[in-house]
Amino acid sequence: MSHFFKVQSLEQVMQLVSEFEAVATETLHISKAYRRLLAKDIYSDQDIPGFKRATMDGYAIYSGSSFGASESNPAWLEVKGSILMGERPNFSVELGQAGKISTGGMLPDGADSVVMVEHTEVVGSSEDKENYSPTVEIYKSVAPLQNVIDKDEDFKKGEKILEAGTILRPQEIGLMAALGISELAVYKIPKIGIISTGDEIVPIDQTPQHGKVRDINSYTLAGLVIEAGAEPVLYGIVKDDKDALYQACRAALDETDMVLISGGSSVGVRDFTVDILSLLKDTKILVHGISISPGKPTILAKSASSFDSTGFDSSSAGYSKIKPIWGLPGHVVSAMVVFKVVVLPFLQRLQGLSSFGQNSSSQLIRAKLTRNVASAQGRREFVRVRFIKERDDLFAQPILGKSGLIRTMVMADGLLEIDENREGLEKGEIVNIIPLRAFS
Repeated sequence: MSHFFKVQSLEQVMQLVSEFEAVATETLHISKAYRRLLAKDIYSDQDIPGFKRATMDGYAIYSGSSFGASESNPAWLEVKGSILMGERPNFSVELGQAGKISTGGMLPDGADSVVMVEHTEVVGSSEDKENYSPTVEIYKSVAPLQNVIDKDEDFKKGEKILEAGTILRPQEIGLMAALGISELAVYKIPKIGIISTGDEIVPIDQTPQHGKVRDINSYTLAGLVIEAGAEPVLYGIVKDDKDALYQACRAALDETDMVLISGGSSVGVRDFTVDILSLLKDTKILVHGISISPGKPTILAKSASSFDSTGFDSSSAGYSKIKPIWGLPGHVVSAMVVFKVVVLPFLQRLQGLSSFGQNSSSQLIRAKLTRNVASAQGRREFVRVRFIKERDDLFAQPILGKSGLIRTMVMADGLLEIDENREGLEKGEIVNIIPLRAFS
């Protein structure tokens, strides 16, 4: 068939994210769920912490007992007893009474606040042990719930505490432990098939002859996949042979959740990607061309494979899993930029993230541009930049170089996005940078 090349805007491509669904789920013990994505909403079946607890060492009292207390006019309170850690108090307090308490201890009935031990002093003699009742002087008044965590102050019973799609960090794992939840339903880690194409590509352990280059894309894309929290599956190098590429695509579709084909996406005599995708059963090409630079000839298709990444034959259950297939540029920088800008939101969709999209504002880094940058209208341009920190200012310095030069990515700290309606950016302008690595 003849190639088509109808360029779409980045916004139009992002709208296609909804064409795909998250991968299947599995149940894991919380000790193995770190960095996984929650598959179901979690509701609290109890109040946390479940009782009023002290946040300071001191004396648990009814706050009204400390009204007007000061260093010159202390309040005198009867100490009813001491509260042992991990135990329920065996006494209550009323107006004019107190209970000695440690941080984390449970307040006795009648108490609603804690006076810090630094603001108290025990008085009286203990010689008459049989009739001894210690007294404490309070030198500072306290308000209700001061130095106290209320019984439902952390989480209330019935409250939704985590949403599906949440990345489970140590704090979320700790919350599950606090609730007594030992197992969680999480999304499986997506498997991403990577196919590198071209007669000019040779394995990295070979010395390339004239006109040949080593396979860089398989490894840069695999690194980006790992960085995104997914699992890469490399299918090696496929020469410019339609049957070989067809078989590699079939295998990748059967065994993984998304397929990346690097090379063969531009309009050319020996570029087979569009033809091959059109031959695959139940496959539809959604995009061939995006108005971005670099990365204009990117392809996106969706395919209904009869197998999922676990090898389960879903056709026997009466459905097929819709999977994205990407035709990425062969130039390594273009392929990497397209992954960061375009492919990543689709991968996040497969992972089950609750929020995804092209480079959320919370992840962008603001910096001052060091020089004028020209741009052609009608396309979204992504310029590699490096950060320069001078005193309290952060600068973004454009890195000049063609899209085939991997050194521009090695030197880069981020990507500067230039809108398609701008003819460029001016020196000194404050810009948003998509980070490529951590910077402080």
